[in-house]
Amino acid sequence: MAAGRGEFFRSFLEGLERKPEQPAPGRRQPGRGRGKPAAGVGQSGPGKGQPGGKRKKKRPPKAAPSSVSGNDHSCPELQKTDFPQIKPSPCEEGLMERLPSEILIKILSYLDASSLFCISHVSKLFHQLANDDVMWHKIYMSEFASQTWKPKSADDAALKVDPVEDRLAGHWKKMYFRTMAGQEMNKWRRELRDISPYTGLPRQTEWVLRNLNVSWELTVRDLLGRELTLEQSRAYFFESSVVVRWSGGSFPKYHHISNIQLHGVRKEKLKSPKVRKPGWRSLILKLDMKTQRGRFIGKDRLIKLMHLSPGFIIGIWRGQNSVAFIMVSLHFHKLVERSLLGSPVCPYSEPVDLPPVDNSDPEFGLHGYTLHFVLHNTGTEIMSGHFRQLSCHTVQIQRGLVELKVINRTNLSQHRSLSGNIKLPWKSEALEGSVENCCIITLTLLDEFQKPFWCVSSPICIMMAKKTLSFDYSGEHFLMEYQNSDGQVKMKLVWLKEQKQFFLISLTVYVSVFKVNKHFSRDY
Repeated sequence: MAAGRGEFFRSFLEGLERKPEQPAPGRRQPGRGRGKPAAGVGQSGPGKGQPGGKRKKKRPPKAAPSSVSGNDHSCPELQKTDFPQIKPSPCEEGLMERLPSEILIKILSYLDASSLFCISHVSKLFHQLANDDVMWHKIYMSEFASQTWKPKSADDAALKVDPVEDRLAGHWKKMYFRTMAGQEMNKWRRELRDISPYTGLPRQTEWVLRNLNVSWELTVRDLLGRELTLEQSRAYFFESSVVVRWSGGSFPKYHHISNIQLHGVRKEKLKSPKVRKPGWRSLILKLDMKTQRGRFIGKDRLIKLMHLSPGFIIGIWRGQNSVAFIMVSLHFHKLVERSLLGSPVCPYSEPVDLPPVDNSDPEFGLHGYTLHFVLHNTGTEIMSGHFRQLSCHTVQIQRGLVELKVINRTNLSQHRSLSGNIKLPWKSEALEGSVENCCIITLTLLDEFQKPFWCVSSPICIMMAKKTLSFDYSGEHFLMEYQNSDGQVKMKLVWLKEQKQFFLISLTVYVSVFKVNKHFSRDY
């Protein structure tokens, strides 16, 4: 049945594309009055009062209004129809303009919702006919009839009105696509309800992103207003973050970049694997290079790395000022929603679910924290830790920051070893390498109710300390620090030359007092 409809529809389109036959010379053209020859036919001499033998052309009489184009004697039944009537210009008149709207509506009623939506973009006539509410109501009821509300009594049935009457134009079409989107949204939101007690994040975040065919696009604009949009080259997934890379494009020079925009995109696959519908773009991040200066974090023989907050890494060819690649590290917290539910110009925002206020506890909001902490690069995990029952006392609040000691320098049993060297691999087309003493930090701080409180995923570099940090180790001492408006992270490390590895001997997290007060409705 579907194949028969497809053959009929293709034949119909071929007929639409054929041009109407031109009338033979000497034959009367349709639409002209009887007994009145066309201008220039049967006239042998110049008209009176016309210099040069030219006759002044008369305007053709206006044709009587008709419900079907190209027919001067339409039946009154068709003139009473409620379907939209569009009168095309004579130069564009073809077979489809000469068909009554009732016939076109009947033909379009055999199409599914996707085909009907596509054909509405063919012409103004098809746009109006394909938006007919009666037709979309039938499609809606055939798809969701079993899920619609039904009255339970005769009184309720008396209140029920005709679903097509008293509705705004396009109501059932909007209802159809809204219901389809809502069903799919509820489906992937159910998948995100399973929360990992280890990270405090949904377990199926990566699976949902892959299953929904979500990717990330980068738009780079230069100082002249020219834009370059690139699809991702590679995505590296980890337990609580993803690193996305773009390379191989004709990037503008680093100092010529005006702003960078990151969009989440979901592209619908059609029946042909090579054809894709234009995907919805959801803005996630936007960087203005005029206000945000990049910070140098490392280099190798070919490139140098610049960090732009919050998580962008730009690789620049040394000596050329040309961009080799761009990477960004994205935390999993609300990443699905941010990649799907924002608009092309505005990021997704969700109302904050504040915890209940406990006025009986004078230190409410200063204890019960849980930290999931990861150091990694684009390929491997360097160090991972899970720390519970982190607390801070009011006497530790300094410089507007709440101090949470995770690994104490004086407690040797808490010290952690890091696997391998700290480095960040990179790749650009056929060239690749790695920058030493640079990696990515992914931090998830949960509050007392195990809800994400502060989430960070950003590049970080290691620097040699100016003085000895611990007398328990004889190796060289290093520092790693991260800071933004919500807080700070400070790490102290020692390089053990014999073991050829780093030891993390101190880890302290500082959270803004303003953020704590706003979250817990306190006034510390």
